[in-house]
Amino acid sequence: MKKSAMQDQEYAALADFRATLRQFLAFSEGEAKEVGLTPQQHQALLAIRAAKPGEATIGFVANRLILQPHSASGLVRRLEELEMLERVPCEDDQRKTLLQLTAKAEALLESLSTVHLEELRRLKPLLIDLITRFG
Repeated sequence: MKKSAMQDQEYAALADFRATLRQFLAFSEGEAKEVGLTPQQHQALLAIRAAKPGEATIGFVANRLILQPHSASGLVRRLEELEMLERVPCEDDQRKTLLQLTAKAEALLESLSTVHLEELRRLKPLLIDLITRFG
């Protein structure tokens, strides 16, 4: 039997790291659901808010969320229906439509992001420890 190049502690570190990431994602999904958003809607709002000027398009959302363009388009439509974002014509290129968060979305996203940053600060020592275990 061939000896693995991987050590037991490396498997353990990977397993612990993935478990911690999953715990954070479960936390994030729960927080989004509490405010009436799906995790994907939360992620889209965050991506749009973090985009550089002129960058927030349906294609950008598709790329950031690893979606097909038609799926991103449907997600954007549902966010529009929730009055979370608006489509705005690009001043530099009239063929391009930009996505802009509404005041309602900005307030909701700030609240969600504050809670998420608190959770990440709580997890920071654990995450640093896990990453340093990779050597």
